[in-house]
Amino acid sequence: MRLNEWINQKFSQSISTRLEAENEHSINTQQAIKLSVVTQYFPPDFAATGQLIEELVKQLGQQGVDVEVFTSQPGYAFHTQKAPSVERVERVSVKRSRTAQLWPGRIRGKAVNGVLYTLRAVLYVLRAWQRNNVMLITTAPPFLPLVGYLAYLLFRLPYVCIIYDLYPDIAIALGVVSKRHWLVKVWHAINRQVWLNAKGIVVLSPAMKQRVLAHCPQVEDKISVIHSWANPELIVPIAKEENWFAWKHNLVNKFTVLYSGNMGRCHDIDTMLEAAKELQDEPIQFVCIGGGAKREELISEVNRLGLRNFTFLPYQDKKVLPYSLTACDLSFVSVDETTEGLVVPSKLYSALAAGRPIAVICSPYSYLRQLIAEANCGGTFDNGDGHGLAQFIRLISRDPQLAERMGKSGRQYLRSHFTPKLISQQYLDVLQQVVSSDEAIAVSQSHTN
Repeated sequence: MRLNEWINQKFSQSISTRLEAENEHSINTQQAIKLSVVTQYFPPDFAATGQLIEELVKQLGQQGVDVEVFTSQPGYAFHTQKAPSVERVERVSVKRSRTAQLWPGRIRGKAVNGVLYTLRAVLYVLRAWQRNNVMLITTAPPFLPLVGYLAYLLFRLPYVCIIYDLYPDIAIALGVVSKRHWLVKVWHAINRQVWLNAKGIVVLSPAMKQRVLAHCPQVEDKISVIHSWANPELIVPIAKEENWFAWKHNLVNKFTVLYSGNMGRCHDIDTMLEAAKELQDEPIQFVCIGGGAKREELISEVNRLGLRNFTFLPYQDKKVLPYSLTACDLSFVSVDETTEGLVVPSKLYSALAAGRPIAVICSPYSYLRQLIAEANCGGTFDNGDGHGLAQFIRLISRDPQLAERMGKSGRQYLRSHFTPKLISQQYLDVLQQVVSSDEAIAVSQSHTN
């Protein structure tokens, strides 16, 4: 055998061996992940964060990860106020706190429930830390990541934070508390320690990443931008003429603009109201499904103005969503300008799955503008531009072919970027990196000793 041939053969064998070793290491790492997920909201709660976590852990379980979820008893469920304290589905086990839900519809009640759940989460970690080798912890409630930090201090249990909402910045933006308040300074200091000691930080948008870095630039290397998602196999476009939900609520023969989800303080409802006032004498119906702090305010204002182009419905059960989300001609998503980069509207992704054009109200600097433009699925408008929104609604209502093209384009964009399978793989990559780096540190320390 010639020297060159021998060298090439050895080189090929070396590469093959290395690739096999890397693949085997990847598989072993995946199998080695024992994940503890701590979040207050989980089905049968209909809170969006809980439903997203349910889909995520199901996907991770299918990819070979052992998952243990610690959550609370439901506070926002339809047919039950109590769920099993322990249940298991394949590789996912769910353990629920005994903490009662006190006045879940009130701000103070939510705060008290959050504190009680967080205390229960601390007790859970004290009992269960040895069963898991990584923790995924959410900002539901906002101060929950402190539990991950305590677990790391006490047991060196690595943790990853998912930042759904950025506090105390939201409270400051909404005028609930001054940025000079002592509580804000303490909260920022705690956030810094939580983020500095986290093995990974997941944020839901590029704007949110910049907000975090403004407070703690040292964590740039550990931040991953991972979007929310929707399941295009669950939410499938249905013609209104074939949709029982549309028939039930008399929406089939009206051009329908749908707002589905939380109408909270971080959402711009006023711009939609201004558009509805301009369109009140046209055959266009606004349908608001859900709840939130601004819902009653909107109902009062609609009644005061004598508007007849609004329909208000409560939150819908998960099994109804494929029908309620498609009982419209245009989906509506909004973010208040003051909370840009602090929250991310998860309703956007289910709207994409529904295959309808989307109108988005947001600041001129919002990442949503680039996303809607790339997806070619609708229009974006400044906060307060009710006239621009009304004009867009007129355009879509008079051009069904344009509406169909936008809806199909948005759904295709979702299938290419934001499905449960694609997003869960991104989470799995973060978790694998955490576990493998933690194992490497342990091996290094053992050799040193």
